[in-house]
Amino acid sequence: MEKIPMTAPGFRALEDELNRLKNTERHEIIKAIAEARAHGDLSENAEYHAAKEKQSFIEGRVMELEDQIGRADVIDISKLSGGSVKFGATVTLVDVDTEKERKYQIVGDVESDAKHGRVSLSSPIARALIGKNKGDTVEVAAPGGARSYEVVKVEFK
Repeated sequence: MEKIPMTAPGFRALEDELNRLKNTERHEIIKAIAEARAHGDLSENAEYHAAKEKQSFIEGRVMELEDQIGRADVIDISKLSGGSVKFGATVTLVDVDTEKERKYQIVGDVESDAKHGRVSLSSPIARALIGKNKGDTVEVAAPGGARSYEVVKVEFK
């Protein structure tokens, strides 16, 4: 069974979602199905079919989360240090062409969220950054051509 690397906050987020699905959403959908059944003929009952579809989604997500939690390899970032980029690092970059600054944390696949600056360990930018140090320049493939970034800061927080 392949382990899934993730940060402690990412692991807690999975646990929180699993608890919410099991302890809140499951109960709500059971009530919704019971109410829809009370309306009579199930063959033409859109509320019933929608509730059953949502129940199927919830159960699928519960199984997925339980699998991910069971295979999690939680890495305590607070115990990491050094100047080179590795899993868990928060990296500040400057685009060589535009001088625009960006900040990314390298996290596991299941907790990545580019909108919030968390990029997957398997993403092109993370793969380009791994092993680099402050002052290094990296080339990252992007739509429309490669982009160059200078590593300005590497932190573990």
